[in-house]
Amino acid sequence: MVIAGSNPHNKEIAIRRRIASIYNKREDDFPSLREYNDYLEEVEDMVFNLIEGVDVQAIEEKIKQYQKENAEQIIINQARKAEELAAALTASKAGPAQNDTDGAPSQSSQGGFGVPLGQYAPSMAGGQPRPMGMGPQPLPLSGGLDLHGYAIEDEEMMKLRAERSGKAGGWSIELSKKRALEEAFASIWVLQLPRQC
Repeated sequence: MVIAGSNPHNKEIAIRRRIASIYNKREDDFPSLREYNDYLEEVEDMVFNLIEGVDVQAIEEKIKQYQKENAEQIIINQARKAEELAAALTASKAGPAQNDTDGAPSQSSQGGFGVPLGQYAPSMAGGQPRPMGMGPQPLPLSGGLDLHGYAIEDEEMMKLRAERSGKAGGWSIELSKKRALEEAFASIWVLQLPRQC
């Protein structure tokens, strides 16, 4: 297999795509998670060796043998992936029903390419679906509480939180005082003048 171009990233991407199209089993194709992880590790070792040029002929033979033995399973998995991508595409085109009660523009007009905000569209190269546009933004919590449940306007609680976060980082007021004193006394020069008789 010859990869055009001198960019090593292009070579790696091409090899990964080729191997992923052949070794396309999923976790539910294996009886245990351990066997699936072993399969993934074996595939990753092959990809690494192909990228680095280690024992390429043996790996190519292994790939050809795997293709012969698992041709039906490879085609089934490719078809399943194509169906999932088609379903994702139709779902992204249909979009969920939206309520525009606040008068804001609809999400589908902001998502780009006709994809509603926060929805997923299939990738162009047959990879995983990718997010399109901006997803829903978080709303501020009500009731005057911050993210940790503390009252926002309570100064004593904010002071306590600042002290706790300082201690979590290894800082303490005593340490600060000690350092200030050491630096102050280290800067004092005591000169002894010669005595005049």
